[in-house]
Amino acid sequence: MAPQKVQKAVLFTRLVGYAFRMLFSHLQRVASTRLAAWTALSPTLVDASDVKNIVVVGAAFAGYFATKVLANSLPRNGKYRVVVIEPNSHFNFTWVLPRFCIVEGHENKAFIPYTPDFFAQAPDGIVSWVRDRVLTVGKTSVRLQGGEEIPYEFLIIATGSTVPDGLPSRLGVDNKEEGVQLLKGVQAKIRAASHVVVAGGGAAGVELATDAKHQYPDKSVTLVHSRPSVMHRFGPELQAEAMKALERLGVDVILEEKAMPGSADGTSIDLKSGRVINCDCLINCTGQRPASDIIAELSPDSISPTGHIKVKPTLQIADDSLPNIYVCGDVSETHDSNPNSRIAARQAQIAADNIVSVVRGRAKRRTYSPEFGDGVIKLTLGLDSSIMQFWDGKSELLFSSKETDLALMCRGAWSAIGAKPFVDTGVYKGQSLTAHEFLSRDRSDDDVA
Repeated sequence: MAPQKVQKAVLFTRLVGYAFRMLFSHLQRVASTRLAAWTALSPTLVDASDVKNIVVVGAAFAGYFATKVLANSLPRNGKYRVVVIEPNSHFNFTWVLPRFCIVEGHENKAFIPYTPDFFAQAPDGIVSWVRDRVLTVGKTSVRLQGGEEIPYEFLIIATGSTVPDGLPSRLGVDNKEEGVQLLKGVQAKIRAASHVVVAGGGAAGVELATDAKHQYPDKSVTLVHSRPSVMHRFGPELQAEAMKALERLGVDVILEEKAMPGSADGTSIDLKSGRVINCDCLINCTGQRPASDIIAELSPDSISPTGHIKVKPTLQIADDSLPNIYVCGDVSETHDSNPNSRIAARQAQIAADNIVSVVRGRAKRRTYSPEFGDGVIKLTLGLDSSIMQFWDGKSELLFSSKETDLALMCRGAWSAIGAKPFVDTGVYKGQSLTAHEFLSRDRSDDDVA
C-alpha cells in the first residue's frame, strides 16, 4: 500500500509542475503576442501575385488555434496570409454530443460560431476563410470539392477524425441546422425506445449509456463492449469507477462481445457469439478513424496502419520530400494516450511556431512530445456526476465531482474560441468565401496590381 501512496504523491507533484509549466507557457505566449502587436511594422506594399498562402485544412481545436498563432506571429509585411479551409458552418464542440443525444433543449450550444474576434490582435486581412472541403493534397496546392485548387507555401493538416455512423461522436453534416435536427432525431429515437443498446465501451459509450439510464431509469439500457473492461485505454481505477457507475444506475454491461449492427431488425440484435438481445434502438459508438485520406495520393507511406499521418517531432509530415507540410491534432500519429482538445491545441501551437520560424529565417524549431498532464480525461457518469483522471501509466489520481449544468463545459468552450455564450452570430461574417469567390478575388487583385 505504501508504494502506491508514494506513487500517487509523486504523480501529484508532477501534476503541480505540469500546471505551472502550462501557465508559464500561456503567459509567455500572451506577452510575445502583445510585443508583436506593439512592434508591428506598417505592411509593405507587395504585388498580389507575391502574397504566399499558409493553408490550414480544418478549423476544429487544432486548426483554429494554429490559425490564431500564425495570424498573431507572422511578419507584418503583407507577404503571407493564412487561408483556413473548413466545411462546417460552426465549430462543433464534439465533447458534448453524447450528452445532447439524451438531454433536450441544449442542442444549439454544441455549435459555436467562428468569429473574427478570435483574431482581434492580428492585422486586418491576414486571415481568409474558405468554406469548402479539401479532397486531395498536392505538392504545391490543395484541390477542393468543387474542383478548384488553392496554392500553398506551407500547409497544416488538422482534419481530425471521423466515424462512419455519425452521432454520438461526430455529426457528419456541415450545417448547424442539420446538426441540430440530427441531435433531436437521436433524442426522439431514444425517448421512444424500450431497449437501448449502446455498442462500444469507450468514453462516448459509457457517457451515453449512463446518461440514458439516468434520464430514463425505466428503460432497458445495455452496453456491449468487445474488451474485458470498459474504458480499456485508461487506468484500472478509472475502469473500476466507470463500471461501478454503470452498475449503480442499472446499465446491463456485456463485455468481450460485439454487437452486429447489420443484424438489428427493430426488436433485437445479434452479438458476435450468436447471442440475441432485445434492441429497438441501437447507438453505435465504435469505428472512429483519423481523417487522413487527403494525403493518401501524395504520400501513401506517411499513413500508418492505424490511419494516422506519421510525423516528425517537429510535426512535419514524415516524408522528407514534403518539408512544408505539418500535421496536428487527432489525425497525427504522436502516440498520445488520450488525444483531446488540449493536445490538439498544443500541437497546433508548435506546428504554427515552426512555420513562423522558417518564414523568419530561423533554424531552431520546436518539437512535440506527449505530456502526461495533457492526457487528463473528464468522464461523465450520469447527468449529475463526473470523474477526472490523471494517469501516467503507473498510477492514477481520480477526482469525482457533482455536475450542476446539463450543458457541461459549453460556456467555457464558447469563451475559449472567442464567442459570446450563447449568442450565435452565424457563419463567419464578412470573411467566409466560397473557393470560387476567393480565387476570383485573387485574380481581381492581380489585375489591379
